[in-house]
This record gives sequence, structure tokens and C-alpha cells, in this order.
Amino acid sequence: MAAELHVELVAADRSVWSGEATLVIARTTSGDIGVMPGHQPLLGVLESGPVTIRTAGGGTVVAAVHGGFISFADDKLSLLAEIAELADEIDVTRAERALERAKSEADAAAERRAEVRMRAAAGPH
Repeated sequence: MAAELHVELVAADRSVWSGEATLVIARTTSGDIGVMPGHQPLLGVLESGPVTIRTAGGGTVVAAVHGGFISFADDKLSLLAEIAELADEIDVTRAERALERAKSEADAAAERRAEVRMRAAAGPH
């Protein structure tokens, strides 16, 4: 049986995803990080970006995450996000409109959030 880690992806208002995984990739202020079972303990600050979770069952979960923290110890990974949306929850048309609005208003932060939502909705690369 392959080694696994327990993952909790939590937003400020709800639990977004919980389960067993073999790999989690997230964007931190120090750059992208991949966490696998047995990784050194870590605590980091999440940047806006997609989080990719390779589930123990062989599937992939992608979420758009905006801010928060990542913590790992004893094969337990916590992603505590200000905002998090699973890719299949994202309304692509609405995200496209938000991206266009952000560009027209020169709102770089909103533009970044919209781009992350669009990338997450497109799935793993």
C-alpha cells in the first residue's frame, strides 16, 4: 500500500475537501511546493494559486485558493485558506466576466483571483 497523507482544505466559511492523498501541490510566498508523505514539517503562507491534490484513489482534485496558510506535520496537511473553491464549483462564465471587469478597472488583485479561478476550472496541467 502506498504511503498517504491526510489533507484538510478549509476556507474561512466551510470545509472544502478532506481525504487521503499521495501528493499536494500549492503556491506559497516562497514558490510552489509539493508535499508527499514523510515531508519535513512545514508552515507557510499561501499565495493565490491553484492547489492540486492527487488523491489516494488515483484521482485529482483542483481548487482555486486565495491566501491563507499551509501546515504539515505527522503526515497531516492543513490548508487554511481565506477563500477556496473546488474547480467543479467555479462558474467559468462568471469568472470570465470578473476577469474582464478587473482588467477594465485595472484591479490587479481581482484580476489575479479571476485568473486563478479560470486556471483551476481548466483542471490539472
